[in-house]
Amino acid sequence: MVWQQVYDPFGNMVISTLLAAIPVLVMLISLGFLDIKAHIAAGLGLLAAVLVAVFAYGMPASMAGTAALYGGFTGLLPIGWIVLNIIFLQKLAEQNGSFQILQSSLSGITSDRRLQLLLISFCFGAFFEGAAGFGTPVAVTAGILIGLGFSPLAASGLCLIANTAPVAFGALGTPVITLAKVHGYDLAQVTATIGATLTPFCILVPFWMIWAFAGRKGMMEIWPAILVTGLSFAIPQYLVSNFIGPELVDIIAAIISMASLILFLRVWQPKSIWTSPNLKGHKSGEVQTKAAEPIKTYSRAQVIQAWIPWLILTVFVFVWGLPPVKAFLNHLYAPAFPMSGLNNLVEKMPPVVLKPTKEGAVYVLGLLSATGTGILLSAIVGALVMKYKPLEIVKTFGRTFWLVRYSLMTIVLMLGLGTLTRYSGTDTTLGLAFANSGLLYPFFGTLMGWIGVAMTGSDTASNVLFGGMQHVAAQQLGLPVNLMGSANSAGGVMGKMIDAQSIVVASTATRWFNHEGDILRYVFFHSIALASMVGVLVTLQAYVFPFTMMIAK
Repeated sequence: MVWQQVYDPFGNMVISTLLAAIPVLVMLISLGFLDIKAHIAAGLGLLAAVLVAVFAYGMPASMAGTAALYGGFTGLLPIGWIVLNIIFLQKLAEQNGSFQILQSSLSGITSDRRLQLLLISFCFGAFFEGAAGFGTPVAVTAGILIGLGFSPLAASGLCLIANTAPVAFGALGTPVITLAKVHGYDLAQVTATIGATLTPFCILVPFWMIWAFAGRKGMMEIWPAILVTGLSFAIPQYLVSNFIGPELVDIIAAIISMASLILFLRVWQPKSIWTSPNLKGHKSGEVQTKAAEPIKTYSRAQVIQAWIPWLILTVFVFVWGLPPVKAFLNHLYAPAFPMSGLNNLVEKMPPVVLKPTKEGAVYVLGLLSATGTGILLSAIVGALVMKYKPLEIVKTFGRTFWLVRYSLMTIVLMLGLGTLTRYSGTDTTLGLAFANSGLLYPFFGTLMGWIGVAMTGSDTASNVLFGGMQHVAAQQLGLPVNLMGSANSAGGVMGKMIDAQSIVVASTATRWFNHEGDILRYVFFHSIALASMVGVLVTLQAYVFPFTMMIAK
Protein backbone atom coordinates (compact mmCIF):
# COMPACT_ATOMS: atom_id res chain seq x y z
CA MET A 1 0.00 0.00 0.00
CA VAL A 2 1.39 3.40 -1.03
CA TRP A 3 1.69 6.03 1.72
CA GLN A 4 1.51 9.65 0.61
CA GLN A 5 3.56 12.25 2.46
CA VAL A 6 1.67 15.00 4.27
CA TYR A 7 3.66 18.16 4.93
CA ASP A 8 1.18 20.01 7.13
CA PRO A 9 -0.57 17.26 9.12
CA PHE A 10 -2.15 19.71 11.59
CA GLY A 11 -3.38 22.27 9.09
CA ASN A 12 -1.17 24.81 10.81
CA MET A 13 2.28 25.31 9.31
CA VAL A 14 3.73 26.73 12.54
CA ILE A 15 2.74 23.67 14.59
CA SER A 16 3.79 21.24 11.86
CA THR A 17 7.19 22.95 11.48
CA LEU A 18 7.82 22.88 15.23
CA LEU A 19 6.99 19.16 15.33
CA ALA A 20 9.18 18.45 12.31
CA ALA A 21 12.11 20.15 14.04
CA ILE A 22 11.85 18.08 17.23
CA PRO A 23 14.15 15.17 16.18
CA VAL A 24 16.94 17.49 15.06
CA LEU A 25 16.57 19.67 18.16
CA VAL A 26 16.64 16.64 20.45
CA MET A 27 19.88 15.45 18.89
CA LEU A 28 21.57 18.87 18.77
CA ILE A 29 20.58 19.84 22.31
CA SER A 30 21.65 16.46 23.67
CA LEU A 31 24.96 16.67 21.86
CA GLY A 32 25.76 20.36 22.07
CA PHE A 33 24.33 21.47 25.41
CA LEU A 34 23.72 18.43 27.60
CA ASP A 35 27.08 16.79 26.71
CA ILE A 36 25.40 13.43 26.16
CA LYS A 37 27.62 10.95 24.32
CA ALA A 38 27.22 11.11 20.57
CA HIS A 39 25.81 7.62 20.02
CA ILE A 40 23.22 8.15 22.77
CA ALA A 41 22.29 11.60 21.43
CA ALA A 42 21.89 10.11 17.97
CA GLY A 43 19.72 7.32 19.39
CA LEU A 44 17.49 9.83 21.17
CA GLY A 45 17.16 11.87 17.98
CA LEU A 46 16.24 8.76 16.01
CA LEU A 47 13.66 7.74 18.62
CA ALA A 48 12.12 11.23 18.44
CA ALA A 49 12.06 11.00 14.63
CA VAL A 50 10.20 7.67 14.77
CA LEU A 51 7.62 9.05 17.22
CA VAL A 52 7.02 12.20 15.14
CA ALA A 53 6.84 10.25 11.88
CA VAL A 54 4.39 7.68 13.21
CA PHE A 55 2.15 9.66 15.57
CA ALA A 56 2.25 13.14 14.02
CA TYR A 57 2.69 12.41 10.31
CA GLY A 58 0.84 9.09 10.16
CA MET A 59 3.67 7.09 8.65
CA PRO A 60 3.21 3.32 9.19
CA ALA A 61 5.49 2.16 12.01
CA SER A 62 6.97 -0.69 9.96
CA MET A 63 7.77 1.74 7.15
CA ALA A 64 9.45 4.14 9.58
CA GLY A 65 11.58 1.33 10.98
CA THR A 66 12.60 0.23 7.49
CA ALA A 67 13.56 3.79 6.54
CA ALA A 68 15.77 4.06 9.64
CA LEU A 69 17.33 0.69 8.84
CA TYR A 70 17.99 1.78 5.25
CA GLY A 71 19.78 4.86 6.53
CA GLY A 72 21.80 2.76 8.97
CA PHE A 73 23.06 0.57 6.12
CA THR A 74 24.11 3.73 4.26
CA GLY A 75 25.92 4.89 7.39
CA LEU A 76 28.01 1.74 7.46
CA LEU A 77 28.78 1.83 3.75
CA PRO A 78 30.09 4.16 2.47
CA ILE A 79 30.57 6.56 5.43
CA GLY A 80 31.62 4.27 8.28
CA TRP A 81 33.79 2.21 5.95
CA ILE A 82 35.82 5.33 5.07
CA VAL A 83 36.32 6.31 8.72
CA LEU A 84 37.39 2.82 9.79
CA ASN A 85 39.98 2.42 7.06
CA ILE A 86 41.52 5.89 7.22
CA ILE A 87 42.04 5.47 10.98
CA PHE A 88 43.54 2.06 10.20
CA LEU A 89 46.12 3.70 7.92
CA GLN A 90 46.89 6.32 10.56
CA LYS A 91 47.53 3.68 13.21
CA LEU A 92 49.86 1.78 10.91
CA ALA A 93 51.84 4.96 10.22
CA GLU A 94 51.97 5.89 13.91
CA GLN A 95 53.10 2.48 15.07
CA ASN A 96 56.16 2.31 12.80
CA GLY A 97 57.21 5.94 13.38
CA SER A 98 56.68 7.16 9.81
CA PHE A 99 54.01 9.61 10.94
CA GLN A 100 56.63 11.46 13.00
CA ILE A 101 58.88 11.74 9.95
CA LEU A 102 55.95 13.00 7.87
CA GLN A 103 55.31 15.59 10.57
CA SER A 104 58.91 16.73 10.41
CA SER A 105 58.85 17.00 6.61
CA LEU A 106 55.76 19.20 6.73
CA SER A 107 57.41 21.34 9.39
CA GLY A 108 60.34 21.65 7.00
CA ILE A 109 58.06 23.48 4.55
CA THR A 110 56.92 25.72 7.38
CA SER A 111 56.82 25.37 11.15
CA ASP A 112 54.13 28.05 11.40
CA ARG A 113 50.87 26.47 12.50
CA ARG A 114 48.79 28.89 10.44
CA LEU A 115 50.58 28.04 7.22
CA GLN A 116 50.39 24.33 8.00
CA LEU A 117 46.62 24.76 8.29
CA LEU A 118 46.43 26.39 4.87
CA LEU A 119 48.49 23.66 3.26
CA ILE A 120 46.85 20.67 4.92
CA SER A 121 43.28 21.59 5.91
CA PHE A 122 42.41 23.76 2.92
CA CYS A 123 44.58 22.66 -0.03
CA PHE A 124 45.13 18.97 0.77
CA GLY A 125 41.60 18.64 2.13
CA ALA A 126 40.11 20.15 -1.04
CA PHE A 127 41.93 17.56 -3.13
CA PHE A 128 40.43 14.70 -1.13
CA GLU A 129 37.02 16.36 -1.26
CA GLY A 130 37.25 16.54 -5.03
CA ALA A 131 38.47 12.95 -5.37
CA ALA A 132 36.30 11.18 -2.80
CA GLY A 133 34.14 13.38 -0.56
CA PHE A 134 31.85 11.67 1.99
CA GLY A 135 34.00 12.51 5.03
CA THR A 136 37.36 11.54 3.54
CA PRO A 137 38.98 15.02 3.64
CA VAL A 138 38.15 15.64 7.31
CA ALA A 139 39.27 12.15 8.30
CA VAL A 140 42.62 12.51 6.53
CA THR A 141 43.51 16.11 7.35
CA ALA A 142 42.35 16.10 10.98
CA GLY A 143 44.46 13.00 11.58
CA ILE A 144 47.53 14.65 10.03
CA LEU A 145 47.03 17.80 12.13
CA ILE A 146 46.86 15.74 15.31
CA GLY A 147 50.13 14.10 14.26
CA LEU A 148 51.61 17.57 13.87
CA GLY A 149 50.66 18.39 17.45
CA PHE A 150 47.51 20.46 16.97
CA SER A 151 45.02 20.37 19.81
CA PRO A 152 41.98 18.14 19.16
CA LEU A 153 39.56 21.09 19.06
CA ALA A 154 41.75 23.00 16.61
CA ALA A 155 42.30 19.98 14.37
CA SER A 156 38.60 19.04 14.37
CA GLY A 157 36.99 22.45 14.13
CA LEU A 158 39.34 24.00 11.60
CA CYS A 159 39.22 21.03 9.24
CA LEU A 160 35.43 21.28 9.32
CA ILE A 161 35.59 25.00 8.46
CA ALA A 162 38.06 24.32 5.65
CA ASN A 163 35.88 21.57 4.22
CA THR A 164 33.15 23.92 3.00
CA ALA A 165 33.89 25.81 -0.21
CA PRO A 166 35.05 22.64 -2.09
CA VAL A 167 32.01 20.53 -1.08
CA ALA A 168 29.69 21.55 -3.93
CA PHE A 169 32.06 19.92 -6.45
CA GLY A 170 33.09 17.02 -4.19
CA ALA A 171 33.47 13.41 -5.29
CA LEU A 172 34.12 14.42 -8.91
CA GLY A 173 31.16 16.78 -9.06
CA THR A 174 28.59 14.31 -7.72
CA PRO A 175 26.37 16.89 -5.90
CA VAL A 176 25.99 19.10 -9.00
CA ILE A 177 25.58 16.22 -11.43
CA THR A 178 22.91 14.69 -9.18
CA LEU A 179 21.07 18.01 -8.84
CA ALA A 180 20.87 18.42 -12.62
CA LYS A 181 20.01 14.80 -13.34
CA VAL A 182 17.29 14.33 -10.72
CA HIS A 183 15.53 17.70 -11.01
CA GLY A 184 16.06 18.71 -14.64
CA TYR A 185 18.47 21.62 -14.26
CA ASP A 186 20.84 22.46 -17.10
CA LEU A 187 24.12 20.94 -15.90
CA ALA A 188 26.44 23.46 -17.56
CA GLN A 189 24.44 26.47 -16.36
CA VAL A 190 23.96 25.35 -12.77
CA THR A 191 27.64 24.33 -12.56
CA ALA A 192 28.74 27.75 -13.80
CA THR A 193 26.39 29.55 -11.40
CA ILE A 194 27.62 27.55 -8.40
CA GLY A 195 31.19 28.27 -9.45
CA ALA A 196 30.51 32.01 -9.66
CA THR A 197 28.64 32.05 -6.34
CA LEU A 198 31.37 30.19 -4.46
CA THR A 199 34.33 32.09 -5.99
CA PRO A 200 34.39 34.82 -3.30
CA PHE A 201 34.01 32.18 -0.59
CA CYS A 202 36.99 30.24 -1.91
CA ILE A 203 38.99 33.38 -1.05
CA LEU A 204 37.13 34.15 2.18
CA VAL A 205 37.22 30.69 3.80
CA PRO A 206 41.05 30.50 4.17
CA PHE A 207 41.01 33.96 5.81
CA TRP A 208 38.09 32.90 8.00
CA MET A 209 39.81 29.68 9.08
CA ILE A 210 43.04 31.44 10.09
CA TRP A 211 41.09 34.16 11.88
CA ALA A 212 39.23 31.44 13.81
CA PHE A 213 42.55 29.86 14.76
CA ALA A 214 44.88 32.78 15.42
CA GLY A 215 42.66 35.86 15.74
CA ARG A 216 42.64 38.97 13.59
CA LYS A 217 46.24 39.96 14.35
CA GLY A 218 47.54 36.45 13.70
CA MET A 219 45.61 36.35 10.43
CA MET A 220 46.94 39.71 9.22
CA GLU A 221 50.54 38.61 9.83
CA ILE A 222 50.23 36.00 7.06
CA TRP A 223 47.66 37.66 4.78
CA PRO A 224 49.89 37.40 1.67
CA ALA A 225 50.05 33.60 2.01
CA ILE A 226 46.31 33.37 2.66
CA LEU A 227 45.57 35.52 -0.39
CA VAL A 228 47.84 33.39 -2.58
CA THR A 229 46.08 30.24 -1.33
CA GLY A 230 42.59 31.62 -1.86
CA LEU A 231 43.15 33.23 -5.24
CA SER A 232 45.04 30.24 -6.65
CA PHE A 233 42.06 28.08 -5.67
CA ALA A 234 39.25 30.47 -6.59
CA ILE A 235 40.44 31.37 -10.10
CA PRO A 236 40.87 27.76 -11.35
CA GLN A 237 37.63 26.82 -9.59
CA TYR A 238 35.76 29.53 -11.50
CA LEU A 239 37.40 28.78 -14.86
CA VAL A 240 36.94 25.00 -14.68
CA SER A 241 33.32 25.24 -13.48
CA ASN A 242 32.40 27.79 -16.15
CA PHE A 243 34.28 26.41 -19.14
CA ILE A 244 34.94 22.69 -18.55
CA GLY A 245 32.47 21.03 -16.17
CA PRO A 246 31.94 19.91 -12.57
CA GLU A 247 34.01 16.73 -12.42
CA LEU A 248 37.56 18.05 -11.92
CA VAL A 249 36.87 21.45 -10.35
CA ASP A 250 38.21 20.69 -6.87
CA ILE A 251 41.09 18.47 -7.96
CA ILE A 252 42.55 21.00 -10.41
CA ALA A 253 41.99 23.96 -8.07
CA ALA A 254 43.48 22.11 -5.08
CA ILE A 255 46.63 21.05 -6.93
CA ILE A 256 47.22 24.58 -8.25
CA SER A 257 46.57 26.10 -4.83
CA MET A 258 48.89 23.66 -3.06
CA ALA A 259 51.70 24.21 -5.56
CA SER A 260 51.24 28.00 -5.45
CA LEU A 261 51.44 28.11 -1.65
CA ILE A 262 54.54 25.89 -1.48
CA LEU A 263 56.31 27.96 -4.13
CA PHE A 264 55.31 31.19 -2.41
CA LEU A 265 56.72 29.95 0.91
CA ARG A 266 60.09 29.45 -0.76
CA VAL A 267 60.40 33.23 -1.11
CA TRP A 268 58.27 34.47 1.79
CA GLN A 269 57.93 33.60 5.48
CA PRO A 270 56.15 35.52 8.25
CA LYS A 271 58.19 37.69 10.62
CA SER A 272 57.06 35.61 13.59
CA ILE A 273 56.20 31.92 13.75
CA TRP A 274 52.98 30.81 15.40
CA THR A 275 53.83 27.67 17.37
CA SER A 276 50.75 27.19 19.53
CA PRO A 277 48.69 24.10 18.63
CA ASN A 278 45.59 25.62 20.25
CA LEU A 279 42.87 27.92 19.05
CA LYS A 280 43.28 31.58 19.98
CA GLY A 281 41.76 32.02 23.42
CA HIS A 282 41.99 28.31 24.25
CA LYS A 283 44.80 27.74 26.78
CA SER A 284 47.60 29.39 24.83
CA GLY A 285 48.29 31.33 21.69
CA GLU A 286 51.89 32.34 22.06
CA VAL A 287 53.98 33.45 19.12
CA GLN A 288 57.64 32.57 19.05
CA THR A 289 60.58 33.63 16.92
CA LYS A 290 61.86 31.57 14.02
CA ALA A 291 64.67 30.13 16.10
CA ALA A 292 62.33 28.85 18.79
CA GLU A 293 62.45 25.15 17.98
CA PRO A 294 64.99 23.29 15.87
CA ILE A 295 63.33 20.91 13.43
CA LYS A 296 64.58 17.36 13.59
CA THR A 297 65.92 16.38 10.21
CA TYR A 298 65.75 13.05 8.42
CA SER A 299 67.39 11.75 5.31
CA ARG A 300 65.68 12.14 1.96
CA ALA A 301 65.17 8.37 1.81
CA GLN A 302 63.42 8.37 5.21
CA VAL A 303 61.14 11.23 4.19
CA ILE A 304 60.21 9.53 0.92
CA GLN A 305 59.56 6.28 2.78
CA ALA A 306 57.27 8.10 5.25
CA TRP A 307 55.29 9.79 2.48
CA ILE A 308 54.84 6.67 0.34
CA PRO A 309 51.75 5.33 2.25
CA TRP A 310 50.02 8.70 1.84
CA LEU A 311 50.96 8.96 -1.81
CA ILE A 312 49.56 5.46 -2.28
CA LEU A 313 46.39 6.61 -0.50
CA THR A 314 46.09 9.62 -2.82
CA VAL A 315 46.46 7.46 -5.94
CA PHE A 316 43.95 4.86 -4.74
CA VAL A 317 41.37 7.46 -3.71
CA PHE A 318 41.71 9.29 -7.02
CA VAL A 319 41.44 6.10 -9.08
CA TRP A 320 38.48 4.84 -7.02
CA GLY A 321 36.69 8.13 -7.70
CA LEU A 322 36.88 7.83 -11.49
CA PRO A 323 33.45 6.99 -12.98
CA PRO A 324 34.79 4.28 -15.35
CA VAL A 325 36.54 2.54 -12.44
CA LYS A 326 33.43 2.73 -10.29
CA ALA A 327 31.30 1.38 -13.13
CA PHE A 328 33.70 -1.52 -13.72
CA LEU A 329 33.86 -2.46 -10.03
CA ASN A 330 30.08 -2.21 -9.69
CA HIS A 331 29.78 -4.49 -12.71
CA LEU A 332 31.93 -7.05 -10.90
CA TYR A 333 30.01 -6.91 -7.63
CA ALA A 334 27.28 -4.53 -6.52
CA PRO A 335 24.13 -6.46 -5.53
CA ALA A 336 21.01 -4.35 -5.09
CA PHE A 337 18.59 -4.97 -2.23
CA PRO A 338 15.17 -3.27 -2.54
CA MET A 339 14.00 -2.36 0.95
CA SER A 340 10.82 -4.39 1.34
CA GLY A 341 7.99 -2.33 2.78
CA LEU A 342 9.59 0.96 1.74
CA ASN A 343 10.79 0.85 -1.87
CA ASN A 344 8.33 2.76 -4.13
CA LEU A 345 5.76 2.79 -1.33
CA VAL A 346 6.33 6.40 -0.24
CA GLU A 347 4.95 9.08 -2.53
CA LYS A 348 6.18 12.67 -2.58
CA MET A 349 3.39 15.15 -3.23
CA PRO A 350 3.04 18.64 -4.72
CA PRO A 351 4.22 21.37 -4.23
CA VAL A 352 7.53 19.61 -3.61
CA VAL A 353 7.20 17.86 -6.96
CA LEU A 354 5.06 18.69 -9.97
CA LYS A 355 3.10 15.44 -9.67
CA PRO A 356 2.99 12.55 -7.13
CA THR A 357 6.32 10.75 -7.34
CA LYS A 358 7.26 7.45 -5.74
CA GLU A 359 10.46 7.32 -3.70
CA GLY A 360 12.78 4.40 -4.40
CA ALA A 361 14.65 2.68 -1.59
CA VAL A 362 17.22 0.26 -2.99
CA TYR A 363 20.40 -0.38 -1.03
CA VAL A 364 23.32 -1.12 -3.34
CA LEU A 365 26.13 -3.02 -1.65
CA GLY A 366 28.87 -1.43 -3.74
CA LEU A 367 31.63 -2.82 -1.57
CA LEU A 368 34.25 -3.00 -4.33
CA SER A 369 33.61 0.51 -5.65
CA ALA A 370 33.31 2.14 -2.22
CA THR A 371 35.97 4.76 -1.46
CA GLY A 372 36.61 3.02 1.84
CA THR A 373 37.68 -0.11 -0.01
CA GLY A 374 40.22 1.90 -1.99
CA ILE A 375 41.49 3.32 1.31
CA LEU A 376 41.69 -0.18 2.83
CA LEU A 377 43.70 -1.50 -0.12
CA SER A 378 46.00 1.52 0.02
CA ALA A 379 46.51 0.90 3.75
CA ILE A 380 47.41 -2.75 3.14
CA VAL A 381 49.83 -1.84 0.34
CA GLY A 382 51.26 0.90 2.54
CA ALA A 383 51.63 -1.54 5.43
CA LEU A 384 53.60 -3.93 3.23
CA VAL A 385 55.82 -1.03 2.13
CA MET A 386 56.31 -0.23 5.83
CA LYS A 387 57.37 -3.88 6.26
CA TYR A 388 54.48 -5.03 8.42
CA LYS A 389 53.85 -8.75 8.62
CA PRO A 390 50.37 -9.99 7.58
CA LEU A 391 49.42 -10.97 11.14
CA GLU A 392 50.42 -7.53 12.44
CA ILE A 393 48.23 -5.91 9.79
CA VAL A 394 45.23 -8.01 10.84
CA LYS A 395 45.79 -7.27 14.54
CA THR A 396 46.07 -3.54 13.89
CA PHE A 397 42.83 -3.60 11.90
CA GLY A 398 41.09 -5.36 14.79
CA ARG A 399 42.36 -2.78 17.29
CA THR A 400 41.22 0.01 14.98
CA PHE A 401 37.72 -1.42 14.73
CA TRP A 402 37.47 -1.62 18.53
CA LEU A 403 38.75 1.96 18.80
CA VAL A 404 36.06 3.42 16.51
CA ARG A 405 33.17 1.12 17.42
CA TYR A 406 31.09 3.85 19.08
CA SER A 407 31.80 6.25 16.24
CA LEU A 408 30.50 3.71 13.74
CA MET A 409 27.41 3.23 15.89
CA THR A 410 26.87 6.99 15.95
CA ILE A 411 27.17 7.29 12.17
CA VAL A 412 24.65 4.47 11.69
CA LEU A 413 22.14 6.15 14.01
CA MET A 414 22.72 9.60 12.49
CA LEU A 415 22.11 8.33 8.96
CA GLY A 416 19.06 6.43 10.20
CA LEU A 417 17.68 9.71 11.56
CA GLY A 418 18.43 11.65 8.37
CA THR A 419 16.91 9.00 6.12
CA LEU A 420 13.76 8.69 8.21
CA THR A 421 13.17 12.46 8.09
CA ARG A 422 13.45 12.27 4.31
CA TYR A 423 10.93 9.46 3.85
CA SER A 424 8.51 10.74 6.51
CA GLY A 425 8.46 14.21 4.92
CA THR A 426 9.41 16.09 8.10
CA ASP A 427 12.47 17.62 6.43
CA THR A 428 10.23 18.81 3.59
CA THR A 429 7.99 20.54 6.11
CA LEU A 430 11.02 22.53 7.25
CA GLY A 431 11.83 23.37 3.66
CA LEU A 432 8.30 24.53 2.92
CA ALA A 433 8.46 26.86 5.91
CA PHE A 434 11.36 28.62 4.18
CA ALA A 435 9.56 28.57 0.84
CA ASN A 436 6.84 30.83 2.27
CA SER A 437 9.24 33.75 2.70
CA GLY A 438 8.25 35.62 -0.50
CA LEU A 439 10.74 38.28 -1.62
CA LEU A 440 13.22 36.98 0.94
CA TYR A 441 13.11 33.51 -0.58
CA PRO A 442 16.58 33.74 -2.20
CA PHE A 443 18.05 34.19 1.30
CA PHE A 444 15.93 31.56 3.04
CA GLY A 445 16.09 29.18 0.08
CA THR A 446 19.87 29.24 0.51
CA LEU A 447 19.42 28.37 4.19
CA MET A 448 17.18 25.51 3.08
CA GLY A 449 20.23 23.96 1.43
CA TRP A 450 22.17 24.61 4.63
CA ILE A 451 19.56 22.75 6.68
CA GLY A 452 19.50 19.92 4.13
CA VAL A 453 23.23 19.26 4.48
CA ALA A 454 23.13 19.73 8.26
CA MET A 455 20.43 17.06 8.48
CA THR A 456 21.67 14.58 5.88
CA GLY A 457 25.44 15.14 6.04
CA SER A 458 25.66 15.37 2.26
CA ASP A 459 25.36 18.15 -0.31
CA THR A 460 24.28 15.47 -2.77
CA ALA A 461 21.46 14.32 -0.47
CA SER A 462 20.40 17.92 0.17
CA ASN A 463 20.22 18.55 -3.58
CA VAL A 464 18.08 15.45 -4.02
CA LEU A 465 15.91 16.46 -1.09
CA PHE A 466 15.28 20.13 -1.85
CA GLY A 467 16.39 20.61 -5.47
CA GLY A 468 12.89 20.00 -6.80
CA MET A 469 11.32 22.34 -4.27
CA GLN A 470 13.80 25.08 -5.24
CA HIS A 471 12.83 24.56 -8.89
CA VAL A 472 9.10 24.87 -8.20
CA ALA A 473 9.45 27.82 -5.81
CA ALA A 474 11.67 29.73 -8.24
CA GLN A 475 9.12 29.32 -11.03
CA GLN A 476 6.25 30.43 -8.78
CA LEU A 477 8.15 33.52 -7.57
CA GLY A 478 9.60 34.46 -10.97
CA LEU A 479 13.20 33.86 -9.89
CA PRO A 480 15.92 32.34 -12.10
CA VAL A 481 15.61 28.57 -11.71
CA ASN A 482 19.35 27.93 -12.04
CA LEU A 483 20.07 30.50 -9.33
CA MET A 484 17.97 28.74 -6.71
CA GLY A 485 19.24 25.31 -7.71
CA SER A 486 22.80 26.56 -7.30
CA ALA A 487 21.85 28.34 -4.05
CA ASN A 488 20.73 25.04 -2.56
CA SER A 489 24.13 23.51 -3.24
CA ALA A 490 26.23 26.61 -2.46
CA GLY A 491 24.38 27.30 0.78
CA GLY A 492 24.49 23.65 1.67
CA VAL A 493 28.28 23.54 1.76
CA MET A 494 28.28 25.71 4.89
CA GLY A 495 26.10 23.16 6.65
CA LYS A 496 28.76 20.52 6.16
CA MET A 497 30.70 21.61 9.25
CA ILE A 498 27.75 21.09 11.62
CA ASP A 499 26.28 17.87 10.31
CA ALA A 500 26.60 15.16 12.91
CA GLN A 501 28.27 12.74 10.53
CA SER A 502 31.17 15.14 9.83
CA ILE A 503 31.55 15.97 13.52
CA VAL A 504 31.78 12.29 14.43
CA VAL A 505 34.34 11.74 11.66
CA ALA A 506 36.40 14.65 13.03
CA SER A 507 36.23 13.46 16.65
CA THR A 508 37.21 9.95 15.58
CA ALA A 509 40.10 11.09 13.39
CA THR A 510 41.50 13.17 16.26
CA ARG A 511 40.76 10.44 18.86
CA TRP A 512 38.79 13.04 20.82
CA PHE A 513 35.96 10.69 21.62
CA ASN A 514 32.86 11.94 23.48
CA HIS A 515 33.71 15.58 22.69
CA GLU A 516 31.38 15.93 19.73
CA GLY A 517 29.38 18.54 21.64
CA ASP A 518 32.48 20.72 22.08
CA ILE A 519 33.15 20.57 18.35
CA LEU A 520 29.53 21.37 17.48
CA ARG A 521 29.44 24.39 19.79
CA TYR A 522 32.68 25.70 18.30
CA VAL A 523 31.74 25.44 14.62
CA PHE A 524 28.06 26.39 14.84
CA PHE A 525 28.60 30.17 14.70
CA HIS A 526 30.99 29.84 11.77
CA SER A 527 28.47 27.69 9.92
CA ILE A 528 25.44 29.94 10.30
CA ALA A 529 27.47 33.12 9.65
CA LEU A 530 28.96 31.82 6.40
CA ALA A 531 25.63 30.36 5.26
CA SER A 532 23.98 33.73 5.86
CA MET A 533 26.67 35.42 3.77
CA VAL A 534 25.95 33.03 0.91
CA GLY A 535 22.25 33.86 1.34
CA VAL A 536 22.95 37.58 1.10
CA LEU A 537 24.99 37.08 -2.09
CA VAL A 538 22.24 34.94 -3.65
CA THR A 539 19.68 37.65 -2.80
CA LEU A 540 21.86 40.22 -4.54
CA GLN A 541 22.20 37.88 -7.52
CA ALA A 542 18.42 37.64 -7.70
CA TYR A 543 17.63 41.35 -7.61
CA VAL A 544 20.65 43.67 -7.91
CA PHE A 545 22.83 44.47 -10.92
CA PRO A 546 25.74 43.66 -11.51
CA PHE A 547 25.36 40.60 -9.26
CA THR A 548 22.65 39.30 -11.58
CA MET A 549 25.39 38.79 -14.18
CA MET A 550 26.82 35.96 -12.03
CA ILE A 551 23.91 33.73 -13.08
CA ALA A 552 24.73 31.55 -16.09
CA LYS A 553 22.22 31.96 -18.91
